[in-house]
Amino acid sequence: MLAAELPGAGVVVTGAGSGIGAALARRFAAEGARVVVNDIDAAAATAVAGQVGGIAVAGDAASEEGIAELVARARTELGEIDLYCANAGVARGHGEQALEDEWDQSWQVNVMAHVRAARLLVGPWLDRGSGHMIATVSAAGLLTMLGAAPYSVTKHAALAFAEWLSATYRHRGITVQAICPQGVRTPMLQATGGALELILGDSAIEPQQVGDAVVEALADGRFLILPHPEVAQMYARRAADTDRWLRGMNKIQGHLETIA
Repeated sequence: MLAAELPGAGVVVTGAGSGIGAALARRFAAEGARVVVNDIDAAAATAVAGQVGGIAVAGDAASEEGIAELVARARTELGEIDLYCANAGVARGHGEQALEDEWDQSWQVNVMAHVRAARLLVGPWLDRGSGHMIATVSAAGLLTMLGAAPYSVTKHAALAFAEWLSATYRHRGITVQAICPQGVRTPMLQATGGALELILGDSAIEPQQVGDAVVEALADGRFLILPHPEVAQMYARRAADTDRWLRGMNKIQGHLETIA
């Protein structure tokens, strides 16, 4: 889907009650899209929908039942879903000692929500020969995030699933893109604090800048949407000399431990 095709398009954004999701909903609505605003926080979804002239559909966008209800409601309201933004995400736990439920919640929201949405979307998209999914992944999915093992691991998995979808269905009209920003000034970043704030604080951008980057990337359908362009260089260095990159990351970890 090109930016020029947004007017009148049916768009769903999950986790759109705040942060990146709210910015995406606002940006797509400004381009003329008809937007379904989803969030587990009903009041937040309603507030953003009111701001953008959209439709609030509150609920859990990770569970099978929640996604089935969201997709069904969105199709009723929009006629068809042209663009689905799997944006909802969580950051739970810290290292390998994170609790079982923290790992499970991270997996369900950051990965399986994308899989479950694709199960319901891909078939109709293939039938009509077009469809578009954007997954909010994070630079952690390309690199890693110190101090956040469940987040890093599940974001890697989210990226892998988006890659698989693109490789499998691109020739049949389905476009898949992955948003991979570093720090974004959202409630999630504020809640994590500590090491993440030290690492990402200076380079953090506003959510609306992510929305602008996404609309720009619609022009060429590039897979990786990088609101922080420097992430591409980091990703390349990681691939070219993984051991050196890991040594550098470990050096940063050691520094963080001295100032924690």
